Order: sequence, then structure tokens, then C-alpha cells
Amino acid sequence: MQVIDLSQRLEAGMPCYPGTPAPRFQPISTIASNGFAEQLLTFSSHTGTHIDLPSHILAGAPSLDAFDISRFAGNGLVLDVRNIHDCLMTLEMLKPFQADITECEFLLLCSGMSNTWGTSAYFEQYPTLSLEAAQWLAGLQLKGVGVDMLSVDAPDATDFPIHKILLQQGLIIVENLANLFPLLHQSFIFCCFPLKISQGDASPVRAVALFDSNNCY
Repeated sequence: MQVIDLSQRLEAGMPCYPGTPAPRFQPISTIASNGFAEQLLTFSSHTGTHIDLPSHILAGAPSLDAFDISRFAGNGLVLDVRNIHDCLMTLEMLKPFQADITECEFLLLCSGMSNTWGTSAYFEQYPTLSLEAAQWLAGLQLKGVGVDMLSVDAPDATDFPIHKILLQQGLIIVENLANLFPLLHQSFIFCCFPLKISQGDASPVRAVALFDSNNCY
């Protein structure tokens, strides 16, 4: 079995959603002074590659505590959306892949935006689902939708309609994924296990793909 890391590195100066505090890494013990090394880590629940849960957007909606650990792993499918015109993924664009989408549990959208991680371009225009496409996906038996982008909503969104459509149906949203391109045309298991945070609205994850190199479409 092979493992591909789909996560961005947590580090000082890393990209964060506008308004989200940058993470801080403070040494509190050193081997030289204390005989062991330890750090104090301070970061938002939405730092780096992370999952959004319904309580992130919807008042009174389920938080991390309501989700069994099995909800964070399942059959994955990567769709290539690198050449989307007008930055809008329509239902008509998804429908040709309906058979594959209905057989997967996590739909991951490969836009190529992860290649701009660490630059201002990462925060600029990127493809997002149309409302109709999001509603269609929300009606399927998916566990979640993941993107290699800053958000599932457009950069100028203020009411986060795509978040609401997906989260209202209990789907998990995974943002800031990386390295999706090698998974095109691959059959794999996707894992995005969160920290076990009480009442968590979100959590950084170490997202990975597990696959047998002999299992190609």
C-alpha cells in the first residue's frame, strides 16, 4: 500500500484565510536547558489543511463530537477542474462523472491552486461550485467534499452559500488540500482525521490517500 500526503505544512508565515490569526510556535522547553524539547502551539481550528463541520456556519448544528471517527475516511475520487472557465463548476460539468461520484464517499476537486500556496495568487479567483452543483452533491450519499483551494466559497463571499448547502446536509468540507494531481484516475482511500476537539467547529487534519499502485482505472 502506498500513502500520499495531501496536507499543507503548519509553519510560521503560512497562508491563512483573511482575518484568521497566523499560527505561533513558542518553545517552552529545550533539550539544552530542560533535558527535553516542547513547544506551545497556538493556531485557529481553520489553520492549514482542515475540515469544516456544520457548527462552523450553522447555529445549533452538530459539532465534531457528533461525528464518529469512521466519517473521516472513505473511498475518494479526484476530479480535474483545472480548466474551468469563469471559475464556476456547473452541474452540467459534473453530470458526466455521475456514476463515479455516486460510488465515492469523498469528492476532491483538483484546481491546481495548491501550486500557488505561499503566494498572493492563492487568495485570488479560484473555481467554485455553482449553487445548483452544490445542491446536487449535497443530495448524494457523500461523506464530504474537499478542495485544494482556500475555500469552497468564492473569495468575495460574505454569506458562504456553498458552505451552508453542504454543511446543512451533514457533509464534511476539507479545504487547503495539496498534491491531488497524482490521484487523478486512481482508486484510493481518503483519510482526514481531526484532532479530538470537544465541541469543535473545525480541525486541522493530516489528509492522506491510501492506495494500491496496481489499482488504476
